[in-house]
Amino acid sequence: MNHKILAFVLNTAFLNLAHAETVFVTLEKDNALAIMNPIDGKLLKTVPVGKRPRGIALSPDKKSLYVATSDDNTIKIFDVETFKETGRLPSGKDPETFALSPTGDKMYVSNEDDSLVAVIDLAKKKIVKQIKVGVEPEGICVSPNNQWLISASETTNMVHWIDIKTQAIVENTLVDARPRFVTFTPDSSQLWVTSEMAGTLMVLDTKTKQPIKTISFAIQGVPNDKIQPVGIAIDKERKRAYVALGTANRIAVVNAQTFEVEKYLLVGSRVWNVAFSSDEKRLYTANGISNDVSIIDLDSQTVTKSIGVGNYPWGLVVKP
Repeated sequence: MNHKILAFVLNTAFLNLAHAETVFVTLEKDNALAIMNPIDGKLLKTVPVGKRPRGIALSPDKKSLYVATSDDNTIKIFDVETFKETGRLPSGKDPETFALSPTGDKMYVSNEDDSLVAVIDLAKKKIVKQIKVGVEPEGICVSPNNQWLISASETTNMVHWIDIKTQAIVENTLVDARPRFVTFTPDSSQLWVTSEMAGTLMVLDTKTKQPIKTISFAIQGVPNDKIQPVGIAIDKERKRAYVALGTANRIAVVNAQTFEVEKYLLVGSRVWNVAFSSDEKRLYTANGISNDVSIIDLDSQTVTKSIGVGNYPWGLVVKP
């Protein structure tokens, strides 16, 4: 083989290795975790994790996976290499979603049935506080500056602003019907809230705790009641946000500066949650009814492929 060709092959192999990453997907109906290689577009394996897994997160050191197994009433910890269970957290009844603190020492868990947020000390694996919130809390997040913990109550139609230091609710903001997902912009200046039944996305100012914009969605040929916003991903430079529209089977591409909807991307059925690749060149979507993950190339803003992963994919997380 000629030296130039050999150099090209080796360089290509190195680049592929350098950009390799793994996507972990919770499968609600399979009681399992799917592990996929998005670069090759392959499902690598599926491992059992417990009953009705939904929320998922990677530990700050990238060595452990936290998985909320709702019907086991716990959050399990798994080694990312062996997928062996290494521990459990006393999360309270029916955990579904949770958020990690930026410092990696605390976990905050939504206890939907008890209208509580459980605060877990990860080193001690112990609940150190329970915070009473509205009815059916689900969406939960921590601001990147570690100042605010947000809990969204589906039935109360509120987001609760909880001071991280005092662990007390400072203010409540009324939002549209059935808030499902909450996330801050990378600079912590705005809180974005999807409302599933209202079909809207509200942007709140962190200083005033009040809405500054309500975004509605309209898709030709799709009834309004099928447009049910859930998961959101906002890029690091706050140029664009990507919003999963549930049974509309679309991702809305939103200009994060002007709040205008730029386009809609057709993905699989009942898209629940979304996650960026580590370099933010791709977006992965968990499609609950079509049982697959769609991969979106963000430079071209096109869906490049879908990978079958198992029954009812719900949450997903990316390991670089």
